[in-house]
Amino acid sequence: MASSLHSWSSGFFFLIVSTSAMFIGMAAGYGRAPAPAAFRPSLWSQAHATFYGDETASETMGGACGYGNLFQTGYGTDTAALSTTLFNSGYACGTCYQIKCTNAPACYGAIATVTATNICPPNWSKDSNKGGWCNPPRVHFDMSKPAFMKIAQWKAGIVPVMYRRVPCVRIGGLRFRFQGNGYWLLVYVTNVGGGGDIASMWVKGSRTGWISMSHNWGASYQAFASLGGQALSFKITSYTTKQTVIALNVSPSNWAVGMTYKSSVNFR
Repeated sequence: MASSLHSWSSGFFFLIVSTSAMFIGMAAGYGRAPAPAAFRPSLWSQAHATFYGDETASETMGGACGYGNLFQTGYGTDTAALSTTLFNSGYACGTCYQIKCTNAPACYGAIATVTATNICPPNWSKDSNKGGWCNPPRVHFDMSKPAFMKIAQWKAGIVPVMYRRVPCVRIGGLRFRFQGNGYWLLVYVTNVGGGGDIASMWVKGSRTGWISMSHNWGASYQAFASLGGQALSFKITSYTTKQTVIALNVSPSNWAVGMTYKSSVNFR
């Protein structure tokens, strides 16, 4: 009898523990946030493309996104300036596109993958179909000459194209280039993966909470705060996917303007 009672008690105890564990596991599962969505390619759409500069792509350096020397920041010559319809006040900086020439004798049939690094401004002195290629609401890519030469004969000047947004494939984590002074921090963010774009950004010093940064222009964000002498961390949300990543202790406490600091996190 004692043996039977012991067996029943052990079984009852096991049932309670197992059931409790099951409910705890279910609760943990229901409370867990879903994994952030990775960026997916868009559908193909129609546009036109031209090029600017020469084969060295020297004229594409700098640009409205503020990336500076595109070789040093990792973008190289596979870049394009976007018409204002696509540029979206700079929020499209860093986005990636596949472009292929279509329905023209000059087409090669190849696909070029480019990163948006500049704006192609409107030319209101010309008709949108006769030189004002980047006038709204036209969707237009003014590519670097090396990138254009991958899809068409450069002598064509302008060609019809199909394009689509694609994930930006980057090596390594987000990079942060500092400008400003002791009371104003301006940060250019480069090497952004996934959607390639940024919607919002925060900075946190080792002696502060999270401080919201405002969009300055292009790929730069600013904070009016005294952050000198503090190690800095950043929180960034993607414009397209809404995914948020946190890059902790990106810079040491003795950070300096003009320097670029690398993180180990990036978007997918």
